[in-house]
Amino acid sequence: MAPDVSLISTVAAAFGVALVLGFVAERFKVPSLVGYLLAGVLIGPATPGFVADAHIASQLSEIGIMLLMFGVGLHFSPQDLWSVKKIAIPGALIQMGATTATGLWLGWLWGWSLGGALILGLSLACASTVVLLKALETRGQLDTMNGRIAVGWLVVQDLVTVLALVLLPPLAGVLGDANGPAADKPLWLTLGKTLLEVGAFMALMFIVGKRALPWFLWQVAKTGSRELFTLAVVATAIGIAFGATKFFGVSFALGAFVAGVVMRESEYSHRAAEESLPLRDAFSVLFFVSIGMAVNPNILLGHPFQVMLVVLIAIFGNLIAALVVVLALKYPLNTALSIAVSLGQIGEFSIILAGLGLGLGLLHSDGVSLILAAVLMSISLNSFLFAAIEPLRRWVLRKSAMARRLEMRQDPFAELPLSTDRKFLEGQVVLVGYGRVGRRIAQAMDARNIPYVVVEQNREVVEGLRKAGRAAVSGSAAEPEVLIQAHIAKAAMLVVATPDSLHFRAMADTARTLNPGIEIILRSHSEDDTVLLTNEGIGTVFFGEEELAKGMAAHVEGRFGG
Repeated sequence: MAPDVSLISTVAAAFGVALVLGFVAERFKVPSLVGYLLAGVLIGPATPGFVADAHIASQLSEIGIMLLMFGVGLHFSPQDLWSVKKIAIPGALIQMGATTATGLWLGWLWGWSLGGALILGLSLACASTVVLLKALETRGQLDTMNGRIAVGWLVVQDLVTVLALVLLPPLAGVLGDANGPAADKPLWLTLGKTLLEVGAFMALMFIVGKRALPWFLWQVAKTGSRELFTLAVVATAIGIAFGATKFFGVSFALGAFVAGVVMRESEYSHRAAEESLPLRDAFSVLFFVSIGMAVNPNILLGHPFQVMLVVLIAIFGNLIAALVVVLALKYPLNTALSIAVSLGQIGEFSIILAGLGLGLGLLHSDGVSLILAAVLMSISLNSFLFAAIEPLRRWVLRKSAMARRLEMRQDPFAELPLSTDRKFLEGQVVLVGYGRVGRRIAQAMDARNIPYVVVEQNREVVEGLRKAGRAAVSGSAAEPEVLIQAHIAKAAMLVVATPDSLHFRAMADTARTLNPGIEIILRSHSEDDTVLLTNEGIGTVFFGEEELAKGMAAHVEGRFGG
């Protein structure tokens, strides 16, 4: 009797076809995620040729969900959200509410169950973190104010989606599955039981796990075995996810997410993320392939109008909602366009929601196919939308007086108040950027009573500085009017503490035009930038790694009496 090799054949086919189509996708400047989903379609039951074992693929995809959510938890940053909370929290909630309501209405028109329509709406409302981060990093916008707002916005989306993943299984009966666990129970009882179980699990993790996990990782790290450390990280993620489901009744996704959040508090969080990345990537591929296997291309070809509507909502529904919200919060047109385009796509969380809906019996395979069509097309088109931002902005500014007013919208923190102490207005240091480096420079100047004016793009940081009695203006230092507000003409020194090398020349040109004798200090993020900036003579350049080496060398020399 021949051995059963269905597991091996499924994994081999999934990885092999995903590799080929992922490579093709990247060559066409499309995220490889698109190739993985198409690989699932090719080896699924709806297309001719080899058909992988859907049951095995489904179980492997559960591991993929655990590791994917564990990675999301490891990278979850409350600081990213807190720094832009006044725009990200209301903005994300309003945008998600508007898109979810649109999807819900569309599902109702098509005769879907309440649960299916709700999952459609939620799936169309959550953008892909992976796609966004890659797009921002490629364009050098990750550390800009627009980039930080977009990332904070997605943190809120992730939290809302995790909450949906928690509540959907126990509410399946109420939402349309007659056999769901909540079918014969009062709604308040179901919600109360679910929230109690989630609360007990999270309390255990944040009280006990927060202390136990770092200790456990430290013990493993002391062995010096890289393989054992990787095994410890993966075993922790999957073990906690399984235990959360077995003993607390919460989903694999929530268990793995909380495990990642708790592990982030450990000093080994970066190493844990790095060591588990290859395995996370591998099983994530299997997850995306298994979802692609549920797609029926014939449904998409037979219902082009439905496909078009879903894709339009995923791209332009989110885009328009975000654009309106950001403009309503009195941010300039450039910021509104950047954030809106960032959110004009959906990705991995949409797929997880669709897979959960299919497993709960709330969403039929046709619905999954529609959501995946929106994922594929929105991700594929997102890079083109990013490329169109600047040409579109210039065209709109030429044609519309209203757009010009929105672009030049007055920021309440863009000018120093008239009551500003005169010591900040002459002979001061203009400090650009108030991040980790800028904050330390400011503390050193405070200790020596050196007057300075902070230029920072984050309004909330500027508001906090002013409340603390410090002089600060909001805006990009690349814009001449912002440096003028910081009284650069009478400053003794310009210190640029941000790694924004693209705008160093513009800052320096403005400073030297208005104040020819000013001293300029620049922070460099790479050795190449350091050489280039030094050769151009823009100012004195400090490169992080070089300064670290000098400090350590000086300490060694001092120890040996050098």
